[in-house]
Amino acid sequence: MPAAKTTTAAKTTKATKTTKAAKPVAKKKTQDTETNPLQVPFFDALGERNGEVDLPKAIFDEKPNIPVMHQALLRQLANARQGTASTKTRATVHGGGAKPYRQKGTGRARHGSIREPSMKGGAVVFGPHPRSFAHDMPKQMRRLALRSALSQKAIDGQIRVIESFVFDEPKTKQAADLMDAIGFDNSILVVLPAPNVVVSRSFENLNGAKTILARNMNIRDLFTHTYLLLSKDCLELLEENFSPRDKKQK
Repeated sequence: MPAAKTTTAAKTTKATKTTKAAKPVAKKKTQDTETNPLQVPFFDALGERNGEVDLPKAIFDEKPNIPVMHQALLRQLANARQGTASTKTRATVHGGGAKPYRQKGTGRARHGSIREPSMKGGAVVFGPHPRSFAHDMPKQMRRLALRSALSQKAIDGQIRVIESFVFDEPKTKQAADLMDAIGFDNSILVVLPAPNVVVSRSFENLNGAKTILARNMNIRDLFTHTYLLLSKDCLELLEENFSPRDKKQK
C-alpha cells in the first residue's frame, strides 16, 4: 500500500513541471505585438484623428542617455541664475571709524567699530557676491540631450502631431476645445514652426500649456511638460537643427 502512494506523488510532480515550462510561450506573443514608437497619432486642425505619421529617425530614434540629459538640465538651470546678489564686507560698509565707547568700565563687550559683523547695521560675514553660474557644454552633447528627451517622449507615447492651427482670433476656449478633442489631460508643450501671436495668445491662459518655437526647443520644457504637440512643419525643422552631425563635416 505505501508503494502506490509514492507513484502518485511522482506523477503529480511531473505534471507540475510540464505546466511551468509552458508559460514563457505566452510572453513571446506579447512581445511581438509591441507598437512602433515612431508612429504617433496625427490630427487635423479641428482635432479629428487622421491616422498616424512617422517621426524622423534621426531625432526620435535615439537611445535615451540619462547622464547627458541630467547634465544638460543642470546647465540650463545654472545659466538661468542671475548671480547679482551682493553684500558688503567690513572693508566696504559705511561708517565705523571711531571706537563706539571705551575699552573698559562700561560692563559691555569690547568693540572697536559700530560696523562690525556682530553689531546691528554692520557688515556680513561670508555673504554672497556677484558671480557667474554659467556652465559650458559642447553643442553635440546638448543636441544629444534633446534627442534623448524627444526619443523618451516617443517611447512613452506622449507625442501628437497636428496638421496646422486655424485660429481667426485669440480665443482660449477654442484652444481648450482643441486640447480636449485630441485627448490631452495634463501639461502640454505646443511647438510652432514660426512665431504666431494668435496661437500663442490662445494657449497662454491655459493652465499647464506653453508655446515654443521648434528652433528654441530645450531640455527644461521637455521635462516640465508631459505631452508634446508638434505642428507637422516642425518635424523638418527639428531634423535640420538637432540631427547628429557627421564627423567628416567641419
